Amino acid sequence: MSQLEVKNLYKIFGPSQKKALEMSQNGKTKDEILKETGNTVGVNNASFSVEEGETFVVMGLSGSGKSTLIRNLNRLQDPTSGEVHVDGKNIVDMNAEDLRELRRKRMGMVFQNFGLFPHRSIRRNVDYGLEIQGVPEQERIERAYETLKLVGLEGYEESKPSELSGGMQQRVGLARALVLDPDILLMDEAFSALDPLIKRDMQDELLALQEKVNKTIVFITHDLDEALKLGDRIAVMYEGEIVQIGTPEEILTTPANDYVRNFVENVDRSKVLKASNIMSKPLAVVESREGPKAAVRRMRNEEISSIFVVDKSRKLQGIVSADDALELAEKGEKSLKNAIKKDVYHTTSPDTLIVDLLPMASEAKYPIAVVDSDNKLLGVIVRVSVLSGISRKGAVSE
Repeated sequence: MSQLEVKNLYKIFGPSQKKALEMSQNGKTKDEILKETGNTVGVNNASFSVEEGETFVVMGLSGSGKSTLIRNLNRLQDPTSGEVHVDGKNIVDMNAEDLRELRRKRMGMVFQNFGLFPHRSIRRNVDYGLEIQGVPEQERIERAYETLKLVGLEGYEESKPSELSGGMQQRVGLARALVLDPDILLMDEAFSALDPLIKRDMQDELLALQEKVNKTIVFITHDLDEALKLGDRIAVMYEGEIVQIGTPEEILTTPANDYVRNFVENVDRSKVLKASNIMSKPLAVVESREGPKAAVRRMRNEEISSIFVVDKSRKLQGIVSADDALELAEKGEKSLKNAIKKDVYHTTSPDTLIVDLLPMASEAKYPIAVVDSDNKLLGVIVRVSVLSGISRKGAVSE
Protein backbone atom coordinates (compact mmCIF):
# COMPACT_ATOMS: atom_id res chain seq x y z
CA MET A 1 0.00 0.00 0.00
CA SER A 2 1.21 3.50 -0.82
CA GLN A 3 1.85 5.72 2.19
CA LEU A 4 0.22 8.70 0.47
CA GLU A 5 -2.41 8.38 -2.24
CA VAL A 6 -4.24 11.22 -3.96
CA LYS A 7 -7.38 10.49 -5.98
CA ASN A 8 -9.13 12.90 -8.37
CA LEU A 9 -8.19 15.97 -6.35
CA TYR A 10 -9.67 19.35 -7.29
CA LYS A 11 -9.11 22.74 -5.66
CA ILE A 12 -11.14 25.67 -6.97
CA PHE A 13 -11.06 29.23 -5.68
CA GLY A 14 -14.01 31.59 -6.07
CA PRO A 15 -17.74 32.06 -5.47
CA SER A 16 -19.24 29.36 -7.74
CA GLN A 17 -17.10 26.35 -6.98
CA LYS A 18 -19.77 23.73 -7.68
CA LYS A 19 -20.41 25.05 -11.17
CA ALA A 20 -16.70 25.46 -11.85
CA LEU A 21 -16.07 21.90 -10.67
CA GLU A 22 -18.71 20.52 -13.05
CA MET A 23 -17.22 22.51 -15.92
CA SER A 24 -13.73 21.24 -15.12
CA GLN A 25 -14.97 17.64 -14.93
CA ASN A 26 -16.63 18.16 -18.31
CA GLY A 27 -13.36 19.21 -19.93
CA LYS A 28 -13.55 23.01 -19.85
CA THR A 29 -10.18 24.76 -19.69
CA LYS A 30 -8.92 26.85 -16.81
CA ASP A 31 -9.33 30.05 -18.86
CA GLU A 32 -12.86 29.15 -19.95
CA ILE A 33 -13.91 28.50 -16.36
CA LEU A 34 -12.37 31.76 -15.15
CA LYS A 35 -14.06 33.75 -17.90
CA GLU A 36 -17.51 32.23 -17.35
CA THR A 37 -17.62 31.86 -13.54
CA GLY A 38 -14.83 34.01 -12.10
CA ASN A 39 -13.41 30.91 -10.41
CA THR A 40 -9.77 29.85 -10.57
CA VAL A 41 -8.90 26.18 -10.91
CA GLY A 42 -5.86 25.60 -8.68
CA VAL A 43 -5.68 21.81 -8.94
CA ASN A 44 -7.46 19.91 -11.69
CA ASN A 45 -8.14 16.18 -11.17
CA ALA A 46 -4.74 15.28 -9.68
CA SER A 47 -4.10 11.61 -8.93
CA PHE A 48 -0.86 10.01 -7.78
CA SER A 49 0.62 7.85 -5.06
CA VAL A 50 3.85 8.10 -3.07
CA GLU A 51 5.57 5.03 -1.68
CA GLU A 52 7.13 4.85 1.77
CA GLY A 53 10.64 6.31 1.73
CA GLU A 54 10.19 7.87 -1.73
CA THR A 55 11.11 11.46 -2.62
CA PHE A 56 8.30 12.58 -4.91
CA VAL A 57 8.94 15.94 -6.56
CA VAL A 58 6.15 18.13 -7.96
CA MET A 59 7.53 20.58 -10.52
CA GLY A 60 5.98 23.39 -12.50
CA LEU A 61 6.17 27.07 -13.32
CA SER A 62 4.61 29.77 -11.16
CA GLY A 63 0.83 29.40 -11.24
CA SER A 64 0.89 25.73 -12.22
CA GLY A 65 -0.83 24.68 -8.98
CA LYS A 66 2.02 22.87 -7.26
CA SER A 67 1.94 24.87 -3.99
CA THR A 68 -1.85 24.66 -3.87
CA LEU A 69 -1.54 20.91 -4.31
CA ILE A 70 0.82 20.42 -1.36
CA ARG A 71 -1.39 22.54 0.92
CA ASN A 72 -4.26 20.21 0.11
CA LEU A 73 -2.24 17.20 1.23
CA ASN A 74 -2.42 18.24 4.89
CA ARG A 75 -5.57 20.36 4.51
CA LEU A 76 -3.99 23.71 5.10
CA GLN A 77 -6.43 24.28 2.27
CA ASP A 78 -9.48 22.02 1.99
CA PRO A 79 -9.91 20.27 -1.35
CA THR A 80 -13.01 21.14 -3.35
CA SER A 81 -13.35 17.50 -4.33
CA GLY A 82 -11.33 14.29 -4.20
CA GLU A 83 -9.50 12.15 -1.68
CA VAL A 84 -6.14 12.23 0.11
CA HIS A 85 -5.28 8.95 1.82
CA VAL A 86 -2.51 8.57 4.40
CA ASP A 87 -1.90 4.88 5.10
CA GLY A 88 -5.37 4.16 3.76
CA LYS A 89 -7.25 6.82 5.77
CA ASN A 90 -8.92 9.65 3.85
CA ILE A 91 -7.90 12.87 5.62
CA VAL A 92 -10.60 14.82 3.76
CA ASP A 93 -13.11 13.11 6.07
CA MET A 94 -11.16 13.78 9.28
CA ASN A 95 -12.58 15.99 12.00
CA ALA A 96 -10.56 18.90 13.40
CA GLU A 97 -9.06 16.93 16.29
CA ASP A 98 -7.88 14.03 14.11
CA LEU A 99 -6.48 16.48 11.57
CA ARG A 100 -4.47 18.28 14.26
CA GLU A 101 -3.11 14.94 15.42
CA LEU A 102 -2.11 14.11 11.84
CA ARG A 103 -0.25 17.40 11.41
CA ARG A 104 1.49 17.12 14.78
CA LYS A 105 2.68 13.55 14.51
CA ARG A 106 2.39 12.17 10.98
CA MET A 107 3.07 15.03 8.55
CA GLY A 108 5.75 17.69 8.89
CA MET A 109 6.04 20.74 6.64
CA VAL A 110 8.96 22.95 5.58
CA PHE A 111 8.14 26.25 3.90
CA GLN A 112 10.14 28.56 1.63
CA ASN A 113 9.84 31.26 4.28
CA PHE A 114 11.77 30.00 7.30
CA GLY A 115 9.27 31.55 9.73
CA LEU A 116 11.58 31.32 12.75
CA PHE A 117 10.78 33.02 16.04
CA PRO A 118 13.46 35.75 16.32
CA HIS A 119 13.25 35.93 20.13
CA ARG A 120 13.72 32.19 20.69
CA SER A 121 17.02 30.33 20.51
CA ILE A 122 17.59 27.84 17.69
CA ARG A 123 16.91 24.98 20.08
CA ARG A 124 13.68 26.55 21.29
CA ASN A 125 12.59 27.14 17.68
CA VAL A 126 13.13 23.47 16.96
CA ASP A 127 11.38 22.13 20.05
CA TYR A 128 8.35 24.43 19.68
CA GLY A 129 6.17 21.67 18.23
CA LEU A 130 7.14 19.36 21.06
CA GLU A 131 6.26 22.09 23.55
CA ILE A 132 2.81 22.41 21.98
CA GLN A 133 2.39 18.65 22.37
CA GLY A 134 3.22 18.88 26.09
CA VAL A 135 6.48 16.92 25.89
CA PRO A 136 8.55 17.34 29.11
CA GLU A 137 11.29 19.98 28.90
CA GLN A 138 14.28 17.66 29.30
CA GLU A 139 13.03 15.37 26.55
CA ARG A 140 12.39 18.40 24.32
CA ILE A 141 15.95 19.62 24.83
CA GLU A 142 17.47 16.22 24.09
CA ARG A 143 15.42 15.66 20.95
CA ALA A 144 16.12 19.19 19.68
CA TYR A 145 19.87 18.75 20.22
CA GLU A 146 19.83 15.37 18.46
CA THR A 147 17.93 16.75 15.49
CA LEU A 148 20.12 19.84 15.15
CA LYS A 149 23.14 17.56 15.09
CA LEU A 150 21.46 15.52 12.36
CA VAL A 151 21.09 18.60 10.12
CA GLY A 152 24.64 19.81 10.81
CA LEU A 153 23.92 22.56 13.34
CA GLU A 154 25.66 21.13 16.37
CA GLY A 155 27.07 24.01 18.44
CA TYR A 156 24.42 26.53 17.35
CA GLU A 157 21.65 25.30 19.64
CA GLU A 158 21.56 28.40 21.86
CA SER A 159 22.21 30.94 19.09
CA LYS A 160 19.49 33.25 17.80
CA PRO A 161 18.17 33.06 14.20
CA SER A 162 19.74 36.45 13.36
CA GLU A 163 23.18 34.93 13.98
CA LEU A 164 22.71 32.28 11.27
CA SER A 165 23.02 32.43 7.48
CA GLY A 166 20.07 31.79 5.20
CA GLY A 167 21.12 28.20 4.55
CA MET A 168 21.55 27.56 8.26
CA GLN A 169 18.14 29.04 9.00
CA GLN A 170 16.59 26.71 6.43
CA ARG A 171 18.25 23.80 8.23
CA VAL A 172 16.52 24.99 11.41
CA GLY A 173 13.21 24.88 9.55
CA LEU A 174 14.00 21.34 8.43
CA ALA A 175 15.00 20.33 11.98
CA ARG A 176 11.76 21.81 13.33
CA ALA A 177 9.81 19.43 11.09
CA LEU A 178 12.07 16.42 11.69
CA VAL A 179 12.10 16.68 15.47
CA LEU A 180 8.47 15.54 15.46
CA ASP A 181 9.60 12.37 13.63
CA PRO A 182 6.84 12.58 10.99
CA ASP A 183 6.23 9.76 8.54
CA ILE A 184 5.67 12.22 5.69
CA LEU A 185 7.61 15.43 5.06
CA LEU A 186 6.07 18.13 2.85
CA MET A 187 8.58 20.67 1.48
CA ASP A 188 7.15 23.68 -0.36
CA GLU A 189 9.85 25.44 -2.42
CA ALA A 190 12.07 24.91 0.62
CA PHE A 191 15.32 26.02 -1.05
CA SER A 192 14.00 28.56 -3.57
CA ALA A 193 14.95 31.64 -1.55
CA LEU A 194 18.58 30.55 -1.11
CA ASP A 195 21.60 31.67 -3.12
CA PRO A 196 22.62 29.14 -5.82
CA LEU A 197 25.68 27.81 -3.97
CA ILE A 198 23.82 27.48 -0.67
CA LYS A 199 20.91 25.91 -2.52
CA ARG A 200 23.15 23.20 -3.98
CA ASP A 201 24.63 22.55 -0.54
CA MET A 202 21.13 22.15 0.93
CA GLN A 203 20.16 19.75 -1.85
CA ASP A 204 23.22 17.64 -1.05
CA GLU A 205 22.37 17.84 2.66
CA LEU A 206 18.82 16.64 2.00
CA LEU A 207 20.05 13.69 -0.06
CA ALA A 208 22.50 12.71 2.67
CA LEU A 209 19.85 13.19 5.34
CA GLN A 210 17.34 11.07 3.44
CA GLU A 211 19.86 8.23 3.44
CA LYS A 212 19.74 8.33 7.25
CA VAL A 213 16.08 9.03 8.03
CA ASN A 214 14.32 7.52 4.97
CA LYS A 215 11.23 9.72 5.15
CA THR A 216 8.45 9.90 2.59
CA ILE A 217 8.97 13.32 1.03
CA VAL A 218 6.80 15.44 -1.26
CA PHE A 219 9.03 18.25 -2.55
CA ILE A 220 7.71 21.25 -4.51
CA THR A 221 9.99 23.16 -6.88
CA HIS A 222 9.99 25.23 -10.07
CA ASP A 223 13.65 24.27 -10.71
CA LEU A 224 14.03 21.34 -13.11
CA ASP A 225 17.66 20.68 -12.14
CA GLU A 226 16.58 20.48 -8.49
CA ALA A 227 13.74 18.11 -9.39
CA LEU A 228 16.04 15.84 -11.37
CA LYS A 229 18.62 15.80 -8.60
CA LEU A 230 16.26 15.08 -5.69
CA GLY A 231 13.35 13.14 -7.12
CA ASP A 232 12.89 9.39 -7.22
CA ARG A 233 9.90 10.33 -9.36
CA ILE A 234 8.71 13.67 -10.71
CA ALA A 235 5.20 14.99 -11.39
CA VAL A 236 5.09 17.87 -13.87
CA MET A 237 2.17 20.30 -13.42
CA TYR A 238 0.66 22.71 -15.93
CA GLU A 239 -2.40 24.90 -15.28
CA GLY A 240 -3.46 22.77 -12.33
CA GLU A 241 -3.07 19.42 -14.09
CA ILE A 242 -0.42 16.77 -13.67
CA VAL A 243 0.72 16.22 -17.26
CA GLN A 244 3.40 13.60 -16.62
CA ILE A 245 4.73 11.44 -13.81
CA GLY A 246 7.97 9.53 -14.20
CA THR A 247 11.52 8.94 -13.07
CA PRO A 248 14.09 11.63 -13.93
CA GLU A 249 15.26 9.45 -16.83
CA GLU A 250 11.71 9.04 -18.15
CA ILE A 251 10.99 12.76 -17.92
CA LEU A 252 14.19 13.51 -19.84
CA THR A 253 14.04 10.84 -22.49
CA THR A 254 10.29 10.50 -23.12
CA PRO A 255 8.59 13.86 -22.40
CA ALA A 256 4.80 13.51 -22.58
CA ASN A 257 4.10 16.73 -24.48
CA ASP A 258 5.62 19.96 -25.78
CA TYR A 259 5.36 21.62 -22.37
CA VAL A 260 7.54 18.97 -20.74
CA ARG A 261 9.78 18.81 -23.81
CA ASN A 262 10.48 22.56 -23.58
CA PHE A 263 11.23 22.17 -19.88
CA VAL A 264 13.92 19.53 -20.44
CA GLU A 265 15.36 20.85 -23.71
CA ASN A 266 18.51 22.40 -22.29
CA VAL A 267 19.20 20.08 -19.37
CA ASP A 268 22.73 18.69 -18.99
CA ARG A 269 21.77 15.05 -19.34
CA SER A 270 25.22 13.82 -18.34
CA LYS A 271 24.40 14.90 -14.77
CA VAL A 272 21.12 13.00 -14.71
CA LEU A 273 21.34 9.92 -16.93
CA LYS A 274 23.23 6.93 -15.58
CA ALA A 275 25.38 4.10 -16.82
CA SER A 276 22.28 1.90 -17.00
CA ASN A 277 20.80 4.28 -19.61
CA ILE A 278 23.67 3.89 -22.08
CA MET A 279 25.06 0.42 -21.43
CA SER A 280 24.65 -2.36 -23.98
CA LYS A 281 23.72 -5.91 -23.13
CA PRO A 282 26.92 -8.01 -23.01
CA LEU A 283 25.97 -10.40 -25.80
CA ALA A 284 29.51 -11.69 -26.28
CA VAL A 285 31.03 -13.13 -23.11
CA VAL A 286 32.93 -16.31 -22.43
CA GLU A 287 32.81 -18.45 -19.32
CA SER A 288 36.08 -19.13 -17.55
CA ARG A 289 35.55 -22.89 -17.97
CA GLU A 290 35.61 -22.48 -21.77
CA GLY A 291 38.89 -22.59 -23.63
CA PRO A 292 40.77 -20.13 -25.84
CA LYS A 293 39.32 -21.58 -29.06
CA ALA A 294 35.80 -20.81 -27.87
CA ALA A 295 36.86 -17.27 -26.98
CA VAL A 296 38.47 -16.71 -30.39
CA ARG A 297 35.44 -18.06 -32.22
CA ARG A 298 33.05 -15.82 -30.25
CA MET A 299 35.17 -12.70 -30.87
CA ARG A 300 35.40 -13.51 -34.56
CA ASN A 301 31.61 -13.97 -34.82
CA GLU A 302 30.92 -10.68 -33.04
CA GLU A 303 33.77 -8.85 -34.81
CA ILE A 304 35.32 -7.66 -31.53
CA SER A 305 38.93 -7.66 -30.36
CA SER A 306 38.39 -8.48 -26.69
CA ILE A 307 35.84 -10.34 -24.59
CA PHE A 308 34.85 -10.32 -20.93
CA VAL A 309 35.25 -13.54 -18.97
CA VAL A 310 32.61 -14.57 -16.39
CA ASP A 311 32.10 -17.58 -14.17
CA LYS A 312 28.98 -19.76 -14.24
CA SER A 313 27.22 -17.24 -11.93
CA ARG A 314 28.09 -14.46 -14.39
CA LYS A 315 30.51 -12.84 -11.96
CA LEU A 316 33.17 -10.90 -13.82
CA GLN A 317 36.59 -12.60 -13.86
CA GLY A 318 38.47 -10.36 -16.28
CA ILE A 319 38.99 -9.72 -19.97
CA VAL A 320 40.81 -11.58 -22.73
CA SER A 321 42.15 -10.01 -25.92
CA ALA A 322 41.87 -11.73 -29.30
CA ASP A 323 45.67 -11.83 -29.68
CA ASP A 324 46.21 -13.50 -26.30
CA ALA A 325 43.43 -16.03 -26.82
CA LEU A 326 44.73 -16.88 -30.30
CA GLU A 327 48.26 -17.39 -28.95
CA LEU A 328 46.97 -19.85 -26.34
CA ALA A 329 44.90 -21.68 -28.95
CA GLU A 330 47.92 -22.08 -31.23
CA LYS A 331 49.88 -23.52 -28.31
CA GLY A 332 47.14 -26.06 -27.75
CA GLU A 333 46.29 -24.84 -24.25
CA LYS A 334 42.82 -25.71 -22.95
CA SER A 335 42.41 -22.98 -20.31
CA LEU A 336 41.98 -19.22 -20.57
CA LYS A 337 43.52 -18.70 -17.13
CA ASN A 338 46.91 -17.41 -18.36
CA ALA A 339 45.31 -14.86 -20.70
CA ILE A 340 42.77 -13.29 -18.33
CA LYS A 341 43.65 -9.70 -17.41
CA LYS A 342 42.09 -8.00 -14.42
CA ASP A 343 43.59 -4.52 -14.16
CA VAL A 344 43.34 -3.18 -17.71
CA TYR A 345 39.68 -2.16 -17.81
CA HIS A 346 37.28 -0.05 -15.74
CA THR A 347 34.18 -1.20 -13.88
CA THR A 348 31.26 0.90 -12.71
CA SER A 349 27.84 0.49 -11.11
CA PRO A 350 24.63 0.98 -13.11
CA ASP A 351 23.84 4.09 -11.02
CA THR A 352 27.01 6.01 -11.97
CA LEU A 353 26.19 9.29 -13.71
CA ILE A 354 27.41 9.72 -17.27
CA VAL A 355 29.41 12.79 -16.27
CA ASP A 356 31.41 10.61 -13.87
CA LEU A 357 32.18 8.13 -16.65
CA LEU A 358 33.97 10.71 -18.76
CA PRO A 359 37.42 10.28 -17.13
CA MET A 360 37.15 6.50 -17.55
CA ALA A 361 36.01 6.77 -21.17
CA SER A 362 38.80 9.17 -22.09
CA GLU A 363 41.51 6.67 -21.15
CA ALA A 364 39.71 3.35 -21.68
CA LYS A 365 41.38 0.83 -23.98
CA TYR A 366 38.57 -1.66 -23.41
CA PRO A 367 34.83 -1.21 -22.86
CA ILE A 368 33.71 -0.21 -19.36
CA ALA A 369 32.11 -3.13 -17.51
CA VAL A 370 28.88 -2.37 -15.63
CA VAL A 371 28.58 -4.66 -12.61
CA ASP A 372 26.25 -5.01 -9.64
CA SER A 373 27.22 -5.22 -5.96
CA ASP A 374 28.06 -8.93 -6.40
CA ASN A 375 30.34 -8.15 -9.35
CA LYS A 376 27.93 -9.74 -11.81
CA LEU A 377 28.28 -8.36 -15.33
CA LEU A 378 25.19 -6.36 -16.29
CA GLY A 379 26.36 -4.56 -19.39
CA VAL A 380 29.20 -2.87 -21.24
CA ILE A 381 29.79 0.72 -22.27
CA VAL A 382 31.96 1.80 -25.17
CA ARG A 383 33.45 5.28 -25.38
CA VAL A 384 31.09 6.52 -28.10
CA SER A 385 28.08 5.71 -25.87
CA VAL A 386 29.43 8.01 -23.15
CA LEU A 387 30.00 10.82 -25.62
CA SER A 388 26.57 10.42 -27.26
CA GLY A 389 24.96 10.28 -23.82
CA ILE A 390 26.08 13.85 -23.19
CA SER A 391 24.19 15.21 -26.17
CA ARG A 392 20.42 15.61 -26.19
CA LYS A 393 19.92 13.53 -29.32
CA GLY A 394 22.20 10.76 -28.15
CA ALA A 395 20.62 10.51 -24.73
CA VAL A 396 17.11 10.34 -26.09
CA SER A 397 17.94 7.68 -28.65
CA GLU A 398 19.55 5.29 -26.18
